[in-house]
Amino acid sequence: MPEKLKDTLIPADQVVKLAEAIQSVYPEFEAGEFTRLVLDSNWADRELKQKMRHITVCLKQKLPADYPESIRILEQIAPHFKGFIALSFSDFAECYGLDHWDISMNALARFTGSCSSEFAVRPFLDKDPQRAMEYFYKWAEDESQHIRRLASEGCRPRLPWGMGLRKFQKDPAPIIPILEKLKNDPEEYVRRSVANNLNDISKDHPLLLLDLFEKWRGQSKDVDRIIKHASRTMLKDGNKRALMLFGFANPDQLLVSNLSADQPILKIGEHLSFSFTLVNHSGKTQTIRLEYRIHYVKSNGKTSPKIFQISEGKFPSGEHAISKRQAFTDFTTRTHFPGEHRIEIVVNGDAKAEMSFRLER
Repeated sequence: MPEKLKDTLIPADQVVKLAEAIQSVYPEFEAGEFTRLVLDSNWADRELKQKMRHITVCLKQKLPADYPESIRILEQIAPHFKGFIALSFSDFAECYGLDHWDISMNALARFTGSCSSEFAVRPFLDKDPQRAMEYFYKWAEDESQHIRRLASEGCRPRLPWGMGLRKFQKDPAPIIPILEKLKNDPEEYVRRSVANNLNDISKDHPLLLLDLFEKWRGQSKDVDRIIKHASRTMLKDGNKRALMLFGFANPDQLLVSNLSADQPILKIGEHLSFSFTLVNHSGKTQTIRLEYRIHYVKSNGKTSPKIFQISEGKFPSGEHAISKRQAFTDFTTRTHFPGEHRIEIVVNGDAKAEMSFRLER
């Protein structure tokens, strides 16, 4: 049987290496006992995040009781580790360092080069946003690209798999100066984080973002790319102002005809092939964003929509034959359920045609 992802991302030999590294800088550390504590009888059954937290708890048991001393030990060995096991360093600060702001925040900045501290900084932001953001403003000017990225990624209002920052979801104003500064960062790694942060903000404050983008647009090619990537949710939602910002045509002059599928009934695990004709009757070439929205049946029998992009570009006046293939295979991120599904063809934010098909086991 192939190894599970949770077993390969923190292998047992990395735990041994961690114990030996700590003992090399802190001789009193009981490396063997620590390894036995971590690799207990439940180790294989724990999920990835549970393994990371379990390592953190075991570190607490075997490192000095004095938090500042423990952090200094972890800081010494952190440069020798990369990947998921290194998340235990920042997780240690998150779990035990909320009463030691300067020590913890400075350590998190140093740890982020080994494995990002974007999750661990969030409890500090939640506890005292104003105090925490003072560190973020400094990080945005750091010479390290990893720390500059942390300044943006750590304060994303809706970071996937991270604690939601409700105060910033309500009012993102404290974040904007950081994004203003980092939008011109020389590293794409940092600029992409800026775009993701802006996309988070757009989910709660689209008008604020559109006002900002109209000021930024045209400043540079890099900034324009940030704006486009940051607008992806608004574009998927068919936000008319966002579509106009990127020059997409008025959908009133665009039609869809002849929508059909290769089969009205298919089984879970099969593919649906469908086709349609896009009609541009404006008499001129138009910039068009083509998408399709599938209304998936959920376990309770209700439906949930998900939109997919087909293409984006300039289409001359006239008819254009379009075809697409969609898989209905179960994945860890999506489980399919039988029932009547619906597919819509979306042109520049407007649903222009739809049809139903049935999914069976």
